[in-house]
Amino acid sequence: MTMGALLSLPRRELERLLRHGHPIDDHALDDSEYFGTSLGLPALVERLTWKHFRKAFHRDPTTGALRGWNVRLEQHTRPARPKLRAGLPRTFGHYRVVQASGRRLPPGCDRGLLLDYGWLRDPLVSLRAGSVDLLLGWSYLDLGFATLGTPSFFVLEREGKLSHVAESRADTIRAITR
Repeated sequence: MTMGALLSLPRRELERLLRHGHPIDDHALDDSEYFGTSLGLPALVERLTWKHFRKAFHRDPTTGALRGWNVRLEQHTRPARPKLRAGLPRTFGHYRVVQASGRRLPPGCDRGLLLDYGWLRDPLVSLRAGSVDLLLGWSYLDLGFATLGTPSFFVLEREGKLSHVAESRADTIRAITR
């Protein structure tokens, strides 16, 4: 499967790829960055938000937990350039990375990892067995009593090593309350 082929796939085929994707060794994501492309959103929504973004993954040396965040990018530029604020990449959407199995998930979404934002969650699988170069994810809401799918799929292409470590939400909360 190539990136070009993924861009034109209908939702039903993206769902099939997600449900038949390959597990991911979370340690293979340590301190890495991925170029992300939104799939399946209506064109109007993409124009109001973004089509491309970066996902960053960082293994916390103190806790050993894998966490991540999204980076806003200048749209339609390659190589990808982050939008900056005070000279630093503009980050948003911090998440924990956990194993998907054993969690409340929509049917068939337990094969890989889960990016856990809280009430929003993204199952994430590899499209190539044993590789973390091309990943597929999808967003759903966990309402506590049920899950609700969204039309939002995304593909991640490995870019390389982590270029900037963003503060975690917990660090920010501690700093504010001091």
